[in-house]
Amino acid sequence: MRLLSALVFVVCSALSTQALSAEGVGNPIVVLETSKGDITIELLPDKAPITVENFLGYVKSGFYNGTIFHRVIRRFAVQGGGFTPDLSEKPNGESIINESKSSGLRNDRWTVAMARTDDPNSARSQFFINMRMNLDLDSRMGRDGYAVFGKVIDGQNVVRDIAISETHSTGGMKDVPVEPILIISTTLK
Repeated sequence: MRLLSALVFVVCSALSTQALSAEGVGNPIVVLETSKGDITIELLPDKAPITVENFLGYVKSGFYNGTIFHRVIRRFAVQGGGFTPDLSEKPNGESIINESKSSGLRNDRWTVAMARTDDPNSARSQFFINMRMNLDLDSRMGRDGYAVFGKVIDGQNVVRDIAISETHSTGGMKDVPVEPILIISTTLK
């Protein structure tokens, strides 16, 4: 009887492990090579298809190469994907529809979301990585949130290093790292 119980336990454990590992199978993986190290992001097209397609368009075109993390707020978020080291904004594409309500995704720690203005449907190229659970950035009754479309699956230590960078105000912007933190290249795996 003990042998049968042990066998059932092993089979159930193997099946549940297989189901968990199959959850992310086929999701696009993007590696951001930065001046601080690599950050690997798993994209979630089944939850945020428009946002993922938008992000992948910028990745494939090389748009992010040579941009910086221009906004770093310790214990909140690091933002990049729109400015060059001299704080010139790169011209980018059309804005996209905000999927914060339809995706069901939350701004949890290590998730990646689109930056936007007060207009919920104004996201273009800029994105941010949440350094904590930023539930105030989620959609709520009568209010759009910030659309999450991926999660950091490797390189959290790199994101932490970026988040603790010394910052200052310059060029009319706050929370800019004193030493520019470059996105050298982006690769779709």
